[in-house]
Amino acid sequence: MRKSIQTFGLSLFIVLAFLTIGIGFLFGIDNPVPWIMIAVLVALPFVHKRMTARRFVEWSDGLSVGIAAIDDDHRKLLGLINNLQTAVLYPTGDAFERQALKDLVDYTKYHFEREEDLMERNGYPDFAAHKRLHEAMIARVGQFLEAYERDREGTVNEMTSYLKTWLLDHIAGTDQKYSPYLRERGVS
Repeated sequence: MRKSIQTFGLSLFIVLAFLTIGIGFLFGIDNPVPWIMIAVLVALPFVHKRMTARRFVEWSDGLSVGIAAIDDDHRKLLGLINNLQTAVLYPTGDAFERQALKDLVDYTKYHFEREEDLMERNGYPDFAAHKRLHEAMIARVGQFLEAYERDREGTVNEMTSYLKTWLLDHIAGTDQKYSPYLRERGVS
């Protein structure tokens, strides 16, 4: 509902801006009002892009754990978070939002299993603690999913923010701890 209202508001603003430009030029080409409105309309996409860009996550080499399969998983997870963020920011429809959420949750579980399997097979000493972090995150996501069924729009914003922050912190922090250990054992 909120996304629809925002989209309607932006559309109304654009229509009013064009009307203001048209009416402003009736008072002469040297009238500053239509020129200001043209500048605002030209700047609008750039301002919007700048404001929303910080909500999306990008892969950087600083996030690499040096293990190709895990890095590929992490890149995919960031892409899935961005899909969910798109659903949060734009009126994409309920089906897209639910699918984006399902894809993200399913792939996160798959990735955790894969990562845990690598750690366990290679005798990573902090495996149990790392697995507990994964389990706690999955439990928290489960709570979000329950809340999502009651308050979809309010919950999806909070959940997306949590997932983005948790994943980036986890990759940049906890995952960086196991990567030297696994790489020393030939995992690449």
